[in-house]
Amino acid sequence: MTTELWGVDFSSAPTARKPVVLATGLRVGSVLRLQGLRLLPRMADFETLLAASGPWLGAFDFPFGLPKAFVLAQSLGDSAQAVITELQRRCPTRMAFRALVDSWGNTQPAGRRLLHRRTDAAMPGISSTSPLQTRYVPVGFMYYEGFSRLVQAGVHLPGLHEGDPKRVALEGYPGLLAHEIIGRRSYKNDDSSERLLARKTLVEALEQGRTRLGIRLKLTPAQAGELVADSSGDRLDAVLCLMQAGWASTQPQHGQPPVVDPIEGWITSAPHR
Repeated sequence: MTTELWGVDFSSAPTARKPVVLATGLRVGSVLRLQGLRLLPRMADFETLLAASGPWLGAFDFPFGLPKAFVLAQSLGDSAQAVITELQRRCPTRMAFRALVDSWGNTQPAGRRLLHRRTDAAMPGISSTSPLQTRYVPVGFMYYEGFSRLVQAGVHLPGLHEGDPKRVALEGYPGLLAHEIIGRRSYKNDDSSERLLARKTLVEALEQGRTRLGIRLKLTPAQAGELVADSSGDRLDAVLCLMQAGWASTQPQHGQPPVVDPIEGWITSAPHR
């Protein structure tokens, strides 16, 4: 049975204006065909998605773990599942999670309040946002809402949690692939001509297979136009995650390091030794 590939651009509080975006695709050899894009405006829609029987393999754009130093300081547990379970027991709302992070951060030296994981700094030239960040880009809220639902759904999280082998979830990060193609140029949250051109450049590079992933994206003209026209960049982020899932589907152990930190996790396709 063919495994469906997913790329998920996540929102910690989805609405019709800011939905979760799902990109689905199928890979044949080195070609990954985009089947379609789905908008999920409610968290219940996301939960229903995770229950889909599979086989599917998805890359999800939110952290699958927290920085180990923070976890140890808070005595949250020794595995990703234990951490999210204990965290939500102590912090029944995401605002309570923010308060916990702020309380701890206020005791730390400047520059040590929003720690990163090892995988966040493993990407040449860029670093993903700290999973402790709950403002501006609220990555911490995305972890709190997203990862908990993966665990509750019983999906398989390679290196972190044994679950249903027909439903496999990996941590994606679209910024990793975007940086490889266009460097630090911004491509989203703006309808300016510069960012429109950046999105067009990204789409063309993916179609031509000009990335180290060794996979070429197959789009219809209408799909390519939709990705370029979306000034939020959310559809394109979902497709970038889809490409990471496509790469992982070709790799032993889904491309994870030989040993994955059971607390911090690992970003799909990030370099490792």
